[in-house]
Amino acid sequence: MKNRMVRVAEILKRELSMVVLREIPSGGALITIHSVDVAPDLRKAIVFVGALGTAAQQRQALERLENNRRLLQAEVAKRVVLKFTPHLHFKLDASIERGSRVLDILEELGVEGEESDG
Repeated sequence: MKNRMVRVAEILKRELSMVVLREIPSGGALITIHSVDVAPDLRKAIVFVGALGTAAQQRQALERLENNRRLLQAEVAKRVVLKFTPHLHFKLDASIERGSRVLDILEELGVEGEESDG
C-alpha cells in the first residue's frame, strides 16, 4: 500500500506543477512544487512549495496558491483519476534556502571537496 501512496504523491506533484505553471500568475516569484505528502486515506495532501524571491514575494505566492486552491483541485481532479481528490494544503518549503546557507557556511570555513590523487 505504501507504494501506491508514493505513486499518487508523485502524480499529484507532476500534475500540480504543470497546472501551477499554466494557471497561476508568478507575481515575481518562481513557484516550484517540491513534494507532496498524501494522507493514508488520500483525502488530504500537504504540498511543499518553493518560491524564489523576496520574503514578501514568497508570502504572496503562497497566498495566490491558497486563493486558487479550488481551481487547482478541480484541474487535478480532471487529470488524476482518484475516488477522492485530496484537499490541498500549501506550505512553504525552505529546504533549498537552508541547504544554500549550509554551503555558504562551509565555504566561509574553507571546507572544500577533497580530491584524491591517485
